[in-house]
Amino acid sequence: MLSALLGELAWETREIVLFGKRIPQPRLIAWAGGSGYRYSGQTLEPRAPSPTLASLIGTVNLAVGVPFNHVLVNRYRNGHDSMGMHSDAEPELGEDPVVASVSFGVARRFVVVPRKKGQRYEYSLGHGDLLVMGGSCQTHYRHGVPRAAGVSGERLSATFRRVLG
Repeated sequence: MLSALLGELAWETREIVLFGKRIPQPRLIAWAGGSGYRYSGQTLEPRAPSPTLASLIGTVNLAVGVPFNHVLVNRYRNGHDSMGMHSDAEPELGEDPVVASVSFGVARRFVVVPRKKGQRYEYSLGHGDLLVMGGSCQTHYRHGVPRAAGVSGERLSATFRRVLG
């Protein structure tokens, strides 16, 4: 599935707005969904899924029990690529959204920190791992994938959301 997704998806470098400045994201992205999705000052226009991605959406929908209709795939080319700490709290996701993520390729550290004081969590997400963030997770926590010195292999993280229309 990793090699199919690498070959089928249209990979892009996008800019995000961070502290009022436009900067390139430190990773590549691809996506699919029936409606647009906005985050970090950009809009991902509607895009049909590739055959492999369509199959994966169906599998994750069944596994999690949520009718996800949008997937954002992050491509971490090596340990220099990362995802800053954030929460998926865009209005079009509704209150207390469920976000699921499936990892492919090399394992990377996934960090979850509370917005207020509390315990920090770290997980090593490897090939085939499914992570589900539900309930009030996006309200009370932030998450990210920090840089990882010495990591030379690629990782894909397909993140599934239900975008409200």
